[in-house]
Order: sequence, then C-alpha cells, then structure tokens
Amino acid sequence: MLEDMDEIPPGLPSLGEVTESRRVAGGAHGTTWLLTLSDGSKLVVKSGEHMPAGLFLAEAEGLAAVAATDSLKTPTVLHAGPTHLVLEALLPPPTEDERFWEEAGRAVAALHTNPGPAHGWHRDNWLGMLPQHNAWCVDGHEFYIRNRVLRFLGDPRSQAALGTEGTSGIERICSKFHDLVPPMPPVLCHGDLWKGNFLATHDGYPAVVDPAVHYSWAEVDISMMYCEDPPPERFFDAYHEVRPAEPGWRERMELLHLRELLSTVAHFGDDPAICELVLPRVRTLVATYG
Repeated sequence: MLEDMDEIPPGLPSLGEVTESRRVAGGAHGTTWLLTLSDGSKLVVKSGEHMPAGLFLAEAEGLAAVAATDSLKTPTVLHAGPTHLVLEALLPPPTEDERFWEEAGRAVAALHTNPGPAHGWHRDNWLGMLPQHNAWCVDGHEFYIRNRVLRFLGDPRSQAALGTEGTSGIERICSKFHDLVPPMPPVLCHGDLWKGNFLATHDGYPAVVDPAVHYSWAEVDISMMYCEDPPPERFFDAYHEVRPAEPGWRERMELLHLRELLSTVAHFGDDPAICELVLPRVRTLVATYG
C-alpha cells in the first residue's frame, strides 16, 4: 500500500485489498480518491469530515433517481455515509467525440421526459456546498425566482460582491421573469449539468455525476451545458431531435444561467479571480433585462 493510505477517511466498508491510492480532482470541496484494488478494479471515494450533514446521502439519492429513469448512466453507488461516498470508477469522456455528445444529448432529453408533480423535490439537497431549496411550487416562475435566484442574494459573499445596485438589478429581472421566460412544465433535472460532470461508462455510454436533482424547467439544465464550456453543437441538435426546441431557447440561455452565476458568487464571491469572470456576466444581464 502507499504511505498516504492512512489519510483515507475512516468508517469505510470493507473494499478489499487496496494496492494503490491517489488523490484526484473531484470538485471544489472535500477530497476525492481513486483506489485500485488487488483484483485491478477501481473505486472513487469522495470524502470530507466538514461537509454539510447529509450531503453525500443526498448525492447518492440523486444518482439513484437519475439511474432509475434508464436515460443517463451513473456510477454504481457502493456505499454512502455522512462523511464519504464510494462509487464505481468510470472513464473520462471523449471530449471532442461528436458521436459521444450526440448520444449524451439524446440521453439528457430522455431524462427530461420524466414529468414531475410540481416544481421542486421531496427534500432540500445541495448545489455545491450550499443548500438547494426545493419546496414544492406549482408555478415554475415563482419556484425559479424564489428558490434559484433570490435565495442567493442574502448570502454575505453575494451582498459584498454584487452591492446594492447589483442586488436591485437582479430583483428587477425577477419582476419581469413571467414576460421573459415562457411557462414550461416541471421535469426531472440533473441540476448541475455541465460538461465537467459527464463521464463515460466502460462500454462508452455517457454518464453523469454530482447531481442536484429536482423537478424544474429543462432549459435550466440546458443553460449550464450551453453557457459553461459547451460540448459540440451536435449535443444540442440531438437533444432537440428528442425534445423539440421552444422558440427563442438560445436567447434565454444566459438569462436562465443566472442561477449558476449567482451560486458561483455565493460560493466564491471573496475570490477576486472568480469575481472577475462571473460579475461582468451578471452586470450584463442586469443591463439587458433589469
């Protein structure tokens, strides 16, 4: 075994004999390990003693909810506890393979064919390290405004980064949302669907990790794919072959991406480098819609 094995969190179930361990990139919070067992199989262990209570259990529930739709693949959850999550190790996606992203587009569209009883989820969960508020709401505009935009404005990092003028501008956008975004039904959403959360199964199918599941507008999921390191255009073409596009969808992408921009500010608003990337986009939205 490697000398750093004693750093792996205690309380894990018996995984077999671990012959190699190394830390890998796995999000902005906590620690992620790739373990190799004596039989050659590999596991991923996500850990963090100071993570919010229930975060890893909610992540496991989200992976199960996505897997149950038979649309997108997810890694098998081998164990979930309060301080760790043990997953089957999958492969990096073939980044520029249009056939892979075409299949991913169809799979995400299939996920979005699962309707919800309303907008929300049966419990709150997490987007990053912050609670994601999921109280049921019949009105999708009200749900998005209250639980996906305004909920971030009270965060101290957001207040400091946005200032009074920025906060007021976002509130003005919210007052116009019914005119800017058409009514759309609630469907099962991954909730944190960007290119970096895609992997590939060992037989080449698209798979996703790090969900923040809930029922909401499908276009919010798509806005993350569109606005952050987008995949090949064939992803969107294939998606809309399964779920025909609503008129004006491209024009709404950055607006619906406001949720993710504000989440980033709330997480990292005291980091000047992050603010330099995100705040100009928020200001442009305020200037355009506020």
